[in-house]
Amino acid sequence: MKGILGKKLGMTAIYGELGTQIPVTAVYIGGNKVVGKRTQDRDGYTALILGFGKQKLHRLNKPALGFLKKQGIVTDEQSNTDSTVRHLREFRMSATELESFEVGQDLKASDFFTLGEKIDVAGTSKGRGFTGVMKRHNFSGTKASHGVHEFFRHGGSIGCATYPARVFKNKKMPGQHGNARTTIQNLLLASILDEENIVLIRGGLPGPNGGIVEVKKAVKGRG
Repeated sequence: MKGILGKKLGMTAIYGELGTQIPVTAVYIGGNKVVGKRTQDRDGYTALILGFGKQKLHRLNKPALGFLKKQGIVTDEQSNTDSTVRHLREFRMSATELESFEVGQDLKASDFFTLGEKIDVAGTSKGRGFTGVMKRHNFSGTKASHGVHEFFRHGGSIGCATYPARVFKNKKMPGQHGNARTTIQNLLLASILDEENIVLIRGGLPGPNGGIVEVKKAVKGRG
């Protein structure tokens, strides 16, 4: 589950060797820093804690500030106007892999990934508010012909007869759409630009431009 944090910049296109256009999403991964480790003896599992982004010290809550001071990322000499990491995430990995990282180390995409491998990207999808069944669940709607009256975009009957006389759980109905954690698996890592701290990933990614995403090694790892 080795991975890294990034900020979605937006979509563009590159061209393959045969001149084919490849749609890609640019993700900025600069500023990833190791801020701590989870060990088997102390925590019961092994993981790498990464910090990403920037924010002023006075915007940190007390648990995060205490943790960063304990790790030496923040010192007592720093003023409230100084900046530190904004987002904290854990990435599980083996104890052997964990030994190769040091607290305070700056990371690049090439430390985790190789060009052309498959990756998983997780983020928070765009919130679309309260939507109907056609937009939320891709229902086809009702025919717009004679005899249909104010029922064009409805979901139809939801109930059962006398037995079981209830609506089954997980019935597809109108409701909140989006604004949920979403993972897209087996995306192609099309390019790694270490000097610009940018990676190009084939296809679209969850969330708006400027949103935070987690780029991880593929769990299923299809070839």
